[in-house]
Amino acid sequence: MAAGKEIRGKIKSVENTKKITKAMEMVAASKMRKAQDRMRAARPYSDKIRNIAANLANANPEYTHPFLAEAGTEAKAVGFIIVTTDKGLCGGMNTNVLRMVTNKTRELEAAGNKIEAVAIGNKGLGFLNRIGVPVVAQATQIGDTPHLEKLIGPVQVMLEKFQEGKLDAVYLCYTKFINTMKQEPLVEQLLPLTADKMKADDKSHNWDYIYEPDAASVIDELLERYIEALVYQAVAENLASEQSARMVAMKSASDNAGNVIGELKLVYNKTRQAAITKELSEIVAGAAAV
Repeated sequence: MAAGKEIRGKIKSVENTKKITKAMEMVAASKMRKAQDRMRAARPYSDKIRNIAANLANANPEYTHPFLAEAGTEAKAVGFIIVTTDKGLCGGMNTNVLRMVTNKTRELEAAGNKIEAVAIGNKGLGFLNRIGVPVVAQATQIGDTPHLEKLIGPVQVMLEKFQEGKLDAVYLCYTKFINTMKQEPLVEQLLPLTADKMKADDKSHNWDYIYEPDAASVIDELLERYIEALVYQAVAENLASEQSARMVAMKSASDNAGNVIGELKLVYNKTRQAAITKELSEIVAGAAAV
């Protein structure tokens, strides 16, 4: 029964794996609810500051911030802020967004642009290092609760490069949470800001603002907060997507482990029955010979 012993060992191994995947599924489900609540709590602020920034862009004020300036015609460089997870075991979530990033970078490189990137998350950092894209800043080990102060530093590097004219555009790449079963990878233009990219409350008329102390101070601060809100919202969406994708992946793994255990038990029973039948045949044959 050497074969039967080997099969029993495989069954035990798969059962232990199933226990792990089941536990990870339950942990991901618990974290998913908290991540979704955090993401939905951040959406009203993000939407409101998007509306204000859109109205500001349509107001044609006396001061134009560099973030609102159109990109130059000469191809120089393009920046990417890539938001991925720190851990794996979340299905094809990271693969999907990184595939979109790869397609976009190839398109831009074919047009003569150089690519620079900021990596938020270990998976994106490892991917950028493998394909040879220069990483100017990074933020890893974000944890289950994103903190804006940890994200500001790497993002500020890209903002400063854009303001200095070293970048023509900056793209934000992340996975948007749709529902528990669906997450959508996105590559959105973050800079330069354009009115059609933002959501104005009412486009039927132009807004007029009185700035205190002056337009430059107010607009600079507002647009900085606006960019930070977009990046934080992207990270919150990505975390909610990560936990949802991990829960679904672990549930599939648990179901597959159950199917494998059933198949192995069937093979084990057949092997055991064949061994018993062989032994009985030998006993009967021996008795007949005597």
